[in-house]
Amino acid sequence: MRVLHVITGLGVGGAEQQLRLLLRHLPAECEVVTLTNPGAVADGLRADEVPVTNLGMHGNRDLSVLPRLARLIRAGRYDVVHTHLYRACVYGRLAARLAGVRTVVATEHSLGETQMEGRPLTLATRTLYRATERLGSGTLAVSETVARRLDGWGVPPARVHLAPNGIDPEAFAFSAAARLETRDRLGIPQHAYVVGGVGRQVPGKNFDDLIRAVAANRDAHLLLVGDGPERTPLLRIVHQVGAGGRVHFAGSHEHPAPREPGVPDLLSAMDLFVSPSPEESFGLAVVEALAAGLPVLYVACPAVEDLAPQDAPGARRVGGYELAAAIRQELLAGSRRMPVPAAVGHYHIARTAQAVMALYTAVTATAAGAPTPLPAPASSGAPTAPAQDSPGAQPGTTALAPAEK
Repeated sequence: MRVLHVITGLGVGGAEQQLRLLLRHLPAECEVVTLTNPGAVADGLRADEVPVTNLGMHGNRDLSVLPRLARLIRAGRYDVVHTHLYRACVYGRLAARLAGVRTVVATEHSLGETQMEGRPLTLATRTLYRATERLGSGTLAVSETVARRLDGWGVPPARVHLAPNGIDPEAFAFSAAARLETRDRLGIPQHAYVVGGVGRQVPGKNFDDLIRAVAANRDAHLLLVGDGPERTPLLRIVHQVGAGGRVHFAGSHEHPAPREPGVPDLLSAMDLFVSPSPEESFGLAVVEALAAGLPVLYVACPAVEDLAPQDAPGARRVGGYELAAAIRQELLAGSRRMPVPAAVGHYHIARTAQAVMALYTAVTATAAGAPTPLPAPASSGAPTAPAQDSPGAQPGTTALAPAEK
């Protein structure tokens, strides 16, 4: 099966990283087109031997990209066109229809209650989304929360299918050696209690609240992993609250330079993970932290909230105003590693790939006139793939030995 993935950009971001990981597990011949910004993830895809084409779009209203994308789709003779992110969904569905391709699937990565991809939702955005959604064969929601939001937008539930974001759990397993080396490299005392946060440094992520909460706990350090337009304002806040010696910034580290710590190493260096964002579509960084055995505090995380409480016992929801007190409570409990919970196995990338392939198979069969039913819609509550045991799960928590602190 030949599949063309169309995405708005390939800079470092959650949807972009998720696409690269997914393509490593999809049993299909895949190519990628980016409308603009062929960044670090494009380099990573090419390193994985996935062909990447950049259309060089100059803005949201650069209509010249539409005929060029249609010609590319027509020439490629693809079985499925799969779109990712708002702009690519709008242009990709239209271009596929112009190219005569009816088997178009979209993944909705970032639909919040009041914003999409970090931008406020408007009536025009919603209207254009719904109009072009009808041109596709179905939409994959990354969480049940997103599926419910699509239903609220008026997208027919039968057209929405669940394919949660996924991770490779083994890649995030705790490493005592990485903990020691990463702390040494970043200048973090080995004995320090380290609170961590991972994500794009943009206003909606509320990392400013996390900085203030850690500053209120003088025995704690903060390790922020990521980059973005809010980096300078966040540095200013660190100075204002007098926490300069206790707040450590690390870059995006999706593609670290040789010998530089990657996200799994940075998670090993932490003692507590905090997600302060009040609005999320999934919460992938929380799942990665759980795979590393970290206790987690979160303000909003559909990945956890959509599951039974016992599937992620180490994750606790708190209000943004409670962060300082909640961090203090965890600090007093001491540094420890939690057993890898069932939630991690539930979000294995192999399950995601299986759900995506099931929809590909169904829509191509339907287009060919075969009587193959579509996968159960997200609203049915049916599982997308057989359950898997969580890798590395253990019956109890493990306190860090003094030499590892």
